[in-house]
Amino acid sequence: MHQTQEYRAILATDIERSSGRGMIALRAIRETLQSELREAAGQSGIDWDACLRIDSGDGMHLIVPSDVPKARLVYPLLRELATRLRAHNRLAGPPAQVRVRLALHAGDVDISPRGTVSGPPLEVTARMLDAAEVKSALKASPDASLAALLSPHFYDETVPHGYPGIEAGDFRKVSVAVKNYTGDAWLCVPHTGNQPGGGQPKDAGEPSDRFSMTNSASRGGVVNAVQHGSLYVGGSPARPEERP
Repeated sequence: MHQTQEYRAILATDIERSSGRGMIALRAIRETLQSELREAAGQSGIDWDACLRIDSGDGMHLIVPSDVPKARLVYPLLRELATRLRAHNRLAGPPAQVRVRLALHAGDVDISPRGTVSGPPLEVTARMLDAAEVKSALKASPDASLAALLSPHFYDETVPHGYPGIEAGDFRKVSVAVKNYTGDAWLCVPHTGNQPGGGQPKDAGEPSDRFSMTNSASRGGVVNAVQHGSLYVGGSPARPEERP
């Protein structure tokens, strides 16, 4: 059977603590992951039907078309998926909660005419999903829905270049050793106050997408604006002669 070798980006997911929930719950969390991942891909400009997909039982490998910029898998896909899973988990009972470990890598894979995929890059993503570092990061962030590891190759080609929505400070370099795979990776836990990259915790109840803006105003004051919030001007009180 003739196979073609193509350079592809790979996104792999694995549901945390999927075993022991029973068949009904397992079916539900598998459907939730697939649905939310499909929606997140669509919001990231990735054609779901054009992706090759591997069902791993309690997760999924997504092999993205070669013409999709890899940076889209970091932003907006990571944030979009994390947001959607958090929204699901707020309404779901414990048996239906979905928290995932995620790995991003890219490389040459063999693709058969039937659409099956094989090659070392798939082995690398599988090893990263099993890394203790990503497991412990998710466990240490109970409010998070997702913890991701990027291979050095994937990180180097997406994160440090200043692409909109991608902040290098959200990633922390870790050492990974799983079975016969040893190497570095970059860890990220989207939408939490304890970002591995050292981000400061947000105020309680603050929306994850909120941002602030500060600018100068007339009479030496300061304009402070908050997305979805209020606008106010602060500064020294006006002297009596300056008042209307």
